[in-house]
Amino acid sequence: MKTSKTAVWYALAVLFAINTLNFFDRQILGAVGEPIRKEFGLDDASLGLLGTAFTLLYAFVGVPLGALADRVGRRGMLSAGVFVWSLLTAAAGMAQSFWQIFILRLGVGVGEASCAPAASSLIGDLFPACWRARALSIFMLGLPVGVALSFAVSGTVAKQYGWRAAFLVAGVPGILCAITVLFIREPKRGAAETHEIGSQVRAGSGYLNILRSPTMRWIIISGAVHNFNMYAIATFITPFLMRYHGLDIQQANIVSMIVYGLMGAPGLLIGGVIGDRATRKRTNGRLLVGAFAVLLSIPTIYLALSVPKGFTFVFIILMGAACALMYFYYSTVYSTIHDVTEPGLRGTAMAVYFFAMYVLGASFGPFGTGLLSDFFTKRAAQAAGVIDMSQTALEPFRAAGLHSAMYIVPILGVVLTLVLFAGSRTVTDDIERLQAWMRESTKEDL
Repeated sequence: MKTSKTAVWYALAVLFAINTLNFFDRQILGAVGEPIRKEFGLDDASLGLLGTAFTLLYAFVGVPLGALADRVGRRGMLSAGVFVWSLLTAAAGMAQSFWQIFILRLGVGVGEASCAPAASSLIGDLFPACWRARALSIFMLGLPVGVALSFAVSGTVAKQYGWRAAFLVAGVPGILCAITVLFIREPKRGAAETHEIGSQVRAGSGYLNILRSPTMRWIIISGAVHNFNMYAIATFITPFLMRYHGLDIQQANIVSMIVYGLMGAPGLLIGGVIGDRATRKRTNGRLLVGAFAVLLSIPTIYLALSVPKGFTFVFIILMGAACALMYFYYSTVYSTIHDVTEPGLRGTAMAVYFFAMYVLGASFGPFGTGLLSDFFTKRAAQAAGVIDMSQTALEPFRAAGLHSAMYIVPILGVVLTLVLFAGSRTVTDDIERLQAWMRESTKEDL
């Protein structure tokens, strides 16, 4: 039975709200990381490790949850997941040590791992291929909106009431989202496909079937590189603005909200529209659009980081433009995963992609950038003749150290561009093979 338009758009609205909350909660550490670092006497590597805690379990638990999303009710998974991660986010506000926050963020990763595989699988069955990039771009709009709200709300709450209150405030909306998702009408798997899907499934392991696709392999590599950059920026943009440009925590988070949050919205939506239009002319159009967008972001990020201290307005324009271009990635690449994966394996495909993206990318992004920041901080201190390498003695040099470390982002942008171009060369063959299999599956089922 075909799902009504009202039910389809209700589902998308609820999934957007859940994704917004998803990124709101995970971004809090980026918004209030600097006061946490100072309270517990941490270096930047330890601050980055708190971001890594979330992504480690997110990635490992996401694979079995993705497979589960291909077999059980997806709305139930989403409801339980959002309730768990909201509860643990609020609990972090009562943490009394680095390790308590670390463990609680591990738990948040378990809850949030249910979101992307189940939600994207639902969207794949609610919207046809010609609308899929736009639908996914609306869903992924929760990323910049959630991040923007997290920077704005968490930064303001932290300035007025302290960083602990920011975690407590973030946990409240989860209960409402956990309830509203239960009213989604779950569609039949494959309901939005051009070809009616028969009962046949491809022989062999689902994981191996996914990895046999050259396009999926390139996309998985791209996810690791892209998430390294995105999580490096998310974790350290507020500390960078506070240290290098001299802003207070509220001012820095407002700038972060504009640059990394709000500017992502036009990037996602424009990326989805251009990606859908490009794929009507060329089968590999979506990946080409993503590759060119990332290519354009490279010099823009470099120039933003090169802006002199205090020129915050120029930084906002350049870094905002760069982030908007980087957000093209989500609309174009996520929809391509659906294009090259059979409907019954889309939850699993997203989970495999997220596993690599978070283990190899998001986990190393904050921690690796933090290590680089600590290295350059010590080098700056040594150049100034400082012998004492204690955290207190190094504090005046942390602005220069983090500034140097952030240049890893445009460097890896070059790698990401090359990987996406490589994927664009294989996607046409993969789509044709999948369409041929679906036609054959329908014939064998008759």
